[in-house]
Amino acid sequence: MFPSVVLERQNALGLEAIDVNILLQLARYWWFSDNPPRPSKAAIARALNISVSTVRKHVARMEGEGLIRRQERYSSKHKGQQPNAYHFDGLIEKCTPFALETIQERERHKKENQDRTKRKRPRLSVVPSPTPDPDRGKSA
Repeated sequence: MFPSVVLERQNALGLEAIDVNILLQLARYWWFSDNPPRPSKAAIARALNISVSTVRKHVARMEGEGLIRRQERYSSKHKGQQPNAYHFDGLIEKCTPFALETIQERERHKKENQDRTKRKRPRLSVVPSPTPDPDRGKSA
């Protein structure tokens, strides 16, 4: 599930198209709120058909803007660094005002529609046409 407000307001959030695609790839690996996604940059690059350095550059920029946060992971079992975990706290925080605005707009439209359906409409009725006046059109 990916919030549509990110797509609708990507320009206001300062996101480029490739940033949104990277976020979508990260979200693809996010199944539980307490278990952040942790795909490798190489996996994201392969999925988007771009270079790993392009992914690295865009992730670093989004992190610098506070949209995402990387958490480095190390494993003694695998002897080395594992793919980073990614947190969306900043993105969620920056999207919240836009989401609230969208909710308010939807509620306003819903109320307008309800008000419109409650308004009394003029009743249309068929009025019989008047019978022709036989004296009409004759000169006196």
